[in-house]
Amino acid sequence: MKLRSLLLIVPLTIVHLHGVAQQKNTFKPQKALLTTIQKNLADADAQYKVMAGLLKPDQFPKAFHPKDGKMETSNSGWWCSGFYPGTLLELYEQTHDKTLLTEADRILAALAKEQFNTHTHDLGFMMYCSFGNANRLNPNPEYKQILLNSAKSLSTRFNPVTGTIKSWDSKPTDYLVIIDNMMNLELLFWATKVTGDSSYYKIAVTHANNTIKNHYRPDYSSYHVVNYDANTGAVKQKKTAQGYANESAWARGQAWGLYGFTLMYRETKDKKYLDQANNIAKFILNNPNLPADKIPYWDFNAPNIPGALRDASAGSIMASALLELCRYTDKADGQNYFNTAQTIIKSLSSPTYKSAPGTNGGFLLQHSVGHFPAGTEIDVPLTYADYYFVEAMTRYKAFAAK
Repeated sequence: MKLRSLLLIVPLTIVHLHGVAQQKNTFKPQKALLTTIQKNLADADAQYKVMAGLLKPDQFPKAFHPKDGKMETSNSGWWCSGFYPGTLLELYEQTHDKTLLTEADRILAALAKEQFNTHTHDLGFMMYCSFGNANRLNPNPEYKQILLNSAKSLSTRFNPVTGTIKSWDSKPTDYLVIIDNMMNLELLFWATKVTGDSSYYKIAVTHANNTIKNHYRPDYSSYHVVNYDANTGAVKQKKTAQGYANESAWARGQAWGLYGFTLMYRETKDKKYLDQANNIAKFILNNPNLPADKIPYWDFNAPNIPGALRDASAGSIMASALLELCRYTDKADGQNYFNTAQTIIKSLSSPTYKSAPGTNGGFLLQHSVGHFPAGTEIDVPLTYADYYFVEAMTRYKAFAAK
């Protein structure tokens, strides 16, 4: 399971977009920000070497706690396990630093067994962000089989009665589905394209359609969790577990939906998904509680705004999604999305959010919020904040490619 033989992948001016359709470039990236991005990527290269040095074998970075200087880690079964190798590979693509590639090889070997994990819906995060990137950079049968097994494992969690993929295992009377699950559908689309088996595609579309129907409010904000009756498919409960309140708009949940429905449009070209993505974007961007720097509070309805904590992870996901969505929509909306993403990248590149070299456990970004109500991962760096920030920066760079 090696990527070491991989040749230098592409010139730095030709940047992957994870399947983003290439449309006529009407958006003009700022030269100064492109320079900042190159500096960010070089700094991230150095930071991830620091991070690698703090990890023991089979440990995956989860968060870093600046107050006590401790790295929090997980095993390969944690839902975030794919972000570390994924970020290493995306950075290698940009910097061609083979030290990152060697570390990616090492940690991918520890992650591979999760292809058979049927107890999580997060196999898209875990396996497509990692092995998906590995296979994109260096296609080979081993990576392909791992990804196909992962798609099969994910498909076992689909219930045709509810028309959804179960997110969290719980008591038999509950069937819990979270908005985050939209992000795992990309793996299923990939599996259909590779095998010709339409069952993966149909599961993804059915899940997305029921998410539109049951997760979204009239203003296009999303609940975090919908609890279905597994026997009848009826909705029993709607709530927001990681947000401020059941009827609040948890920021990262809104970002997952924005990204998820944008990729749904990319993969299906069905306009209802583009409409959904546009409506979610407008809820976010027109929200009176969105700060001027466009890094959202951890919940749009947090009670102590403007003193509420920001969530850099939600900002990163939003930026990456908007840099894809702007390619699909009309000129005015597209320019607004592009400008907003540009502002987010600038904000995250500032000392307010970006780590000083050699600090923060090797993470690139500071100030994310994991699960505020549970008191976990509060105002700390998180692996997915870094992953989507790097992805957003590479997507921004692509607008400068000729």
